[in-house]
Amino acid sequence: MAETERTEVDRGATRDTRQRRAIRAAFMSTDRPLDPNEVLQLAAGEHNGLGIATVYRNIKTLLEEGWLTPVELPGEVTHYELAGKDHHHHFHCKSCGKVFELNACLPNVQLLAPEGFSVTGHELLLYGACRECTPA
Repeated sequence: MAETERTEVDRGATRDTRQRRAIRAAFMSTDRPLDPNEVLQLAAGEHNGLGIATVYRNIKTLLEEGWLTPVELPGEVTHYELAGKDHHHHFHCKSCGKVFELNACLPNVQLLAPEGFSVTGHELLLYGACRECTPA
């Protein structure tokens, strides 16, 4: 290993590989959270021969770098989205399985809590059918 490579590894720097660029492009090309299989489908068009293990490895690295954040859905595989977004919630299409971002929040969730309770955070997940899955 060359001295410059060793120094970068020692500093915790990660290489910007073609696979990682393809995976980043997959997230940037959509405006919604993706599961690893969706990432594979989108990124495979940019990088032939990309495998699911590589996708998982790169997602782990992108999480550690703070570039991605997990989106947990009850009973579903973890989805991931770009980090640094303002507070928002999600919609899960039960027909196609895709997850979409909601750009709204309840105005005062404290009113939903029982009297004397103090709300310190909340999550809201809507379920239904997306535009593509809703019959016309």
